[in-house]
Amino acid sequence: MLDTALQTQLKAYLDKLQRPIELVASLDDGESSQQLRRLLTQIASLSPKVVLVERDDAERKPSFSIGLPGEPARIRFAGLPMGHEFTSLVLALLQTGGHPPKVSDEVIAQAKGLAGDFDFEVYMSLTCQNCPDVVQALNLLSVLNPRIRTVTIDGALYQDEVAQRQVMAVPSVFLNGQPFGQGRMGIEEILAKLDTGSATRAAAQLDAKAPYDMLIVGGGPAGAAAAVYAARKGIRTGVVAERFGGQVLDTLSIENFVSVQETEGPKFAAALEQHVRHYGVDIMNAQRVERLVPADEPGGLAEVQLANGATLRARSVILSTGARWREVGVPGEREYRNKGVAYCPHCDGPLFKGKRVAVIGGGNSGVEAAIDLAGIVSQVTLLEFGDALRADAVLVDKLKSLPNVRIHTRAQTTAITGDGRKVDGLSYTDRATGSTHQVPLEGVFVQIGLQPNTEWLKGTVELSRHGEIVVDARGQTSVPGVFAAGDATTVPFKQIIIATGDGAKAALGAFDHLMRTPAAAAATVD
Repeated sequence: MLDTALQTQLKAYLDKLQRPIELVASLDDGESSQQLRRLLTQIASLSPKVVLVERDDAERKPSFSIGLPGEPARIRFAGLPMGHEFTSLVLALLQTGGHPPKVSDEVIAQAKGLAGDFDFEVYMSLTCQNCPDVVQALNLLSVLNPRIRTVTIDGALYQDEVAQRQVMAVPSVFLNGQPFGQGRMGIEEILAKLDTGSATRAAAQLDAKAPYDMLIVGGGPAGAAAAVYAARKGIRTGVVAERFGGQVLDTLSIENFVSVQETEGPKFAAALEQHVRHYGVDIMNAQRVERLVPADEPGGLAEVQLANGATLRARSVILSTGARWREVGVPGEREYRNKGVAYCPHCDGPLFKGKRVAVIGGGNSGVEAAIDLAGIVSQVTLLEFGDALRADAVLVDKLKSLPNVRIHTRAQTTAITGDGRKVDGLSYTDRATGSTHQVPLEGVFVQIGLQPNTEWLKGTVELSRHGEIVVDARGQTSVPGVFAAGDATTVPFKQIIIATGDGAKAALGAFDHLMRTPAAAAATVD
């Protein structure tokens, strides 16, 4: 299962174990069980502190638990944790074995203080780049608190279970048998949902923070670059974000960031955060901003109001809120989101194995999605509003060579239909003839571009007709002291490398503004 290089690397990690751990496997005669047995045998051979036991006592086969000898195990994998989940497996081994986690003391204390019994089940796919964050967070909670148990289930391997529980998007998390959440979640977000008093405590702590010289709203590539450039100037810098990394976390492969030949989105985002933390920037993650109140006098403090009721203050603000997948805006789209309507083919594609799906959008992302899905599903129908596909010619040629793909141009999607529980079809109009068509299917993947996350700024800063923040050559918005960068702005060509440069430029522009604008008496930052 593991090549020589990977075994060598894993052995180095296992040498960090501080106490013995036990792997208990529950297997049958299937090929997946045989593969899992080979993997676990290899792992056990790499460290004298790892013992492998086979025991036919689990309802899901193949599966295995990770625990301490003589104690009930609290972490289980149902499936073969390779692909994106191999890192989750390694971390579970290390943390169960006593290696300290890389989270704050506050998070550890909060996790240990949770009262109640929590049985988590998280459905994932091995191609999902969003799933490991959730799996790793829940596993860590299980290590820290003996009343928390987590089972990670490969949805592609347990198709009957996925169908029974109507799991149509990953990661999907169940708590004590009931739906708990879908999509990427970090440990702070999960704790906030479990610890009902945490939001009030967090709001009070945030509200008490001293004003910043520069506060960046958004933690994607633009926000990270702005934070590095600001902090290197020696000024008090903060970043407030819903999730550090932004949409990069949803990017499978990055191959055009100069000097980095190839990487994955989550890995790149982790490197961004590590770089920002290196400069001592105050990162406030899992926080949603709702309102910007500009300073009422030159050199005064702008206010950034959060959803939890806290208010942060700063002499300058950089808006780098990025963008999100654009919706089609037809009946049924929101009703059946995560019930057949999806936006990430890499994450959710394996859940539609052998089924019929549609892809809306004929640009590069849409055509790439259709090509990927064609290798998994029984049939792909691609719908493009325009007269022709807009993707690169090499992608179009590849798509047209696939036998299970149907292409409809001049197709206007009018509705996504379902039976009340899940998607069962899609309606479109042929714009050339005016005829209407119904396509029976089980999944719809929307790939029609991005929409800036700027609705909360309407009436505060000038926005373009597309909702983008209007900026000048220095990143200055229509409000003095408020700058903006990245995909949320009017800067053309939404690319990671452009966003990082844009963030650096905005930080330099904001710093120049600070140098030229004397601080008002009430805006002095210690």
